[in-house]
Amino acid sequence: MNRDSPLPNPCDGGQTGHVHPLIEVPALDRLLRRRTPVVLLDARWHLKGPPGIESYRKGHLPGAVFVDLDHDVAGPPGPAGRHPLPEPAAFEAAMRRVGVSEDGLVVVYDDADSTAAARVWWTLRYFGHERVRVLDGGYRAWTESGLPVTTDEPDVKPGDFVARPGRLPVLDAEGAAELAKAGVLLDARAAERFRGEQEPVDPVAGHIPGARNAPTSGNVGVDGRFLPPELLRERFAKLGVTDALDVGAYCGSGVTAAHEILALNLAGIPAALYVGSWSNWVADPSNPVATGENRPDGGD
Repeated sequence: MNRDSPLPNPCDGGQTGHVHPLIEVPALDRLLRRRTPVVLLDARWHLKGPPGIESYRKGHLPGAVFVDLDHDVAGPPGPAGRHPLPEPAAFEAAMRRVGVSEDGLVVVYDDADSTAAARVWWTLRYFGHERVRVLDGGYRAWTESGLPVTTDEPDVKPGDFVARPGRLPVLDAEGAAELAKAGVLLDARAAERFRGEQEPVDPVAGHIPGARNAPTSGNVGVDGRFLPPELLRERFAKLGVTDALDVGAYCGSGVTAAHEILALNLAGIPAALYVGSWSNWVADPSNPVATGENRPDGGD
């Protein structure tokens, strides 16, 4: 586990350094009306269903550029996982192509609940970009506010972003197993996948022994917006998260777990991401697999 990297302060703000990880629709609208320089990234992505680019082409926020989670924000699938970390040079090139610069503000959104947007937020933060915000409620919140969308694709001025990996803590399989015993390892998948009752994507069902189930659906309300920090902190406390323990999260392939990291960040809790997640864990047949419910003490 790498815990030497700085973590964002969820209360920090200003024009330099870390910014609060969320932005509300009215605040983004004001920035755009003032013509404040903002790189808007449309990260809509569907595990099942039409590619996100199709949603983008049907309508997106004015000035937004599409970013492909599978190809721009992750490396090729393989033993490292279905959405492993991209190579720094590849990620740098992808972000420059969509206009991301070193110090410019980036706002990323998806359909509603920020699952895909959180992975883009986390990856940019991991590679050293400090001014990244997620549009709380996403595209749905924008349109429900009566704000305009467009099918026009903007001309993009290439950015000068430089990828500097290692700025957020990560876990590998060994670190995840260790954390499940000595700290708190949260499994962000749906309960039935955690229990091993079904596994629609990966070849083996179940969870990492000692992990505690915390589906990301519990991080947001019915409107797709994140719960208030105090409610998120209460939620994680019930799962055994305390200031005295190291915390990490995983899911199927490191996408919804990034959403968990963002929710933990909002609650003021630093946490490491197991990027390879379950798809990496089960690639090694020697890794143990647990099924069934988890107990409040983290046992199985």
